[in-house]
Amino acid sequence: MTENSEKSLNNTFVAKGLEREHNRRKDPDWLARKLNDPETFFMPIGQSKVLVVDGEAPAPVLLNPKEFARYKQTDSAIFLGERKGRAYFAVALDKNEFGAFEGAGQFRDLRAVAPLLSRDDGAILAYAQALTYWHSRNRFCGACGAKNEIREGGHSLACANPRCGAAHFPRTDPAIIVLIRCGEKCLLARQQTWAQGIYSVLAGFVEPGESIEAAVAREIFEEAGVRVGNIRYHSSQPWPFPCSLMLGFTADAEDDRITLGDSELEDARWFGRRELQEAVEKRAVKLPTPVSISYRLIEDWFDAEGATRLRDIWGRHARFDKKDWRS
Repeated sequence: MTENSEKSLNNTFVAKGLEREHNRRKDPDWLARKLNDPETFFMPIGQSKVLVVDGEAPAPVLLNPKEFARYKQTDSAIFLGERKGRAYFAVALDKNEFGAFEGAGQFRDLRAVAPLLSRDDGAILAYAQALTYWHSRNRFCGACGAKNEIREGGHSLACANPRCGAAHFPRTDPAIIVLIRCGEKCLLARQQTWAQGIYSVLAGFVEPGESIEAAVAREIFEEAGVRVGNIRYHSSQPWPFPCSLMLGFTADAEDDRITLGDSELEDARWFGRRELQEAVEKRAVKLPTPVSISYRLIEDWFDAEGATRLRDIWGRHARFDKKDWRS
């Protein structure tokens, strides 16, 4: 396993130890047995919210087939995979179905509750949220408008119109996210829509016909007027808000001139390590949530020099208000 692979495994929402059973999920009989297996777990997901047992250490509500049957049928269940022999399914809910589950747990925004979940729980909930979102946006065929039907345990959809029969598969939007260095400083910026004081690294979507390296150079120049080179891949992270794959990079600026260009950024500035530490300690700057790859990029840069660790500083001085966290 490469160093970059190890870095990706350390990112939140990266699934480990889950067998997706690509071939078995194509077998309707095998899926039917799993749907009725008393060891199977069902995870209700609705409107980008996940059902959790609330408290100091929240965890996803996992319902066996008999328990889940009290609330809803399993005909729309989406197979996620198996872990230690147990099958996991996600079931998408409409908002008017939330009330039926009030006794089982509380519906929470995944981004807000993720820092309190175990790594495995956060990963499978992110996976479930991404797939249920895709299903909610693809109920009808994009080619002819007929209704789509579930195939392969929910990992594909087929148009029910026999004259069309188009197959549809989940889509992930690739996005680049970059820590830019200039000497001993890094570039952090903020958008006007973010909560006060939050600064992060720069990011943007990869456009059609564009390599990821070209997207890095283009986005950084468009947003901050900075030309970069020495573009190096760092790690990746699934980001199901709603369906992105964040591709993390580092890059070196040709010089330290900043020119805000496309009105997306409210401010952008260079931070040295000591300057960033002082700004965080004074609460003049808030960093992204530690569950995001943006935080991981900043952390790796900051921790590369000196004995002080960014997580210690942020842990002491951050006001952990979940609504303030952004990627």
